[in-house]
Amino acid sequence: MATAPEIDAPADPLARFRSEARDWLAAHFPPSLKGKDNAMSAVEGPHTNSPDEEAWQRAIGDKGWGVPTWPGEYGGGGLSRAEARVLQEEMARIGAWNPIGGMGVMMFGPTLLEYGSEAQKKEHIPAIAKGTVRWCQGYSEPGAGSDLASLQCFAEDKGDHYLVNGQKTWTSGGQWADKCFMLVRTDKTKKHEGITFLLCDMDTPGVEVKPIRLISGSSPFCETFFTDVKVPKANRVGEEGQGWTIGKRLLQHERSSLSGGGSTAGRMFAGAPLGQLAKHFVGVDAEGRIADPDLRGRIVRHDMDLRAFLLTLRRAALEAKSNQGPSAATSIMKNVGARIMQERSELLIEIRGLAGLGWEGAGFEEEALKDVRSWLFGKAVSIYGGSSEIQNNVIAKRILGMLDHQ
Repeated sequence: MATAPEIDAPADPLARFRSEARDWLAAHFPPSLKGKDNAMSAVEGPHTNSPDEEAWQRAIGDKGWGVPTWPGEYGGGGLSRAEARVLQEEMARIGAWNPIGGMGVMMFGPTLLEYGSEAQKKEHIPAIAKGTVRWCQGYSEPGAGSDLASLQCFAEDKGDHYLVNGQKTWTSGGQWADKCFMLVRTDKTKKHEGITFLLCDMDTPGVEVKPIRLISGSSPFCETFFTDVKVPKANRVGEEGQGWTIGKRLLQHERSSLSGGGSTAGRMFAGAPLGQLAKHFVGVDAEGRIADPDLRGRIVRHDMDLRAFLLTLRRAALEAKSNQGPSAATSIMKNVGARIMQERSELLIEIRGLAGLGWEGAGFEEEALKDVRSWLFGKAVSIYGGSSEIQNNVIAKRILGMLDHQ
């Protein structure tokens, strides 16, 4: 009696996807770009892409893998979180990097997917997914930083549009951005309930941008002035007065990225191992250990904290359900990540000694000069995205349940 032919059991779906991703990356990622990530262009300014960089951004943008878990109907990859992790692993394996980033990806896009109208999603999300439009954030004002709800930039209802007048400050990348997502006041009689979320083209008449020079020598932030700026009501996200709710959700996405949960901030932990640098600059003892025992102990503690932090981030990502976004726990991650980043910068300067305090000149290594600027720039890490004190308030109220009884 004839027997039925054996049928191979279907391969593991993730294994099939890994093979697909590996083949696609081999065909589209230019080897010349290995390890040449320009992740900080979002804050340091526009970067003139080489032909290979242009081709890589176009390829991954068309594939949707720059924002792998975003819905495919809006230009995203439509991948599951598990598939996205596999893609990230395969990219890391060959030294590939994601050229799609900036505030549109790490803050505005996820928020618009949750709160935007269908028309707004179709208009804005595909361009973010392809990296063809740069966004900036209009939140802080000279008198409304940590107390953001005190903002006074006013949007007057003019029927089919708002007329916006006021000022924003610390507008990251404002001088290079195409569009701005912003919080404005539409009702002066209410504090939180009087705030609305608007989208504004940066080339609209009446928008003026003035870069702010920092102690690190760069000017990634701006003062932004709005004088009788017309914003169509179609550019309002959500209902009038819903801006505070939407704005808080966006800040959770921002804190997730700044803590290391996003690719840009995560790269701040990259670089040569501190122990290796210390052995080179400080020297070793008879047993081959870093010669300075106090420095040795602090490097070990830092490395332990860093490893525990990165493992916690990974565990949080693995435990997250596909329909959940960042929670109030991002405030914890943001505070811990800021502390670890600043400690690392301090240790890098200390390890190099006088060789690590250069600003310019042939007598200093290029990497050391970058570390000095990162050290200075990093002083703001515990301030921007919501200061550490603000995060402590969020942790106390929303995680520990410590209510304010006044």
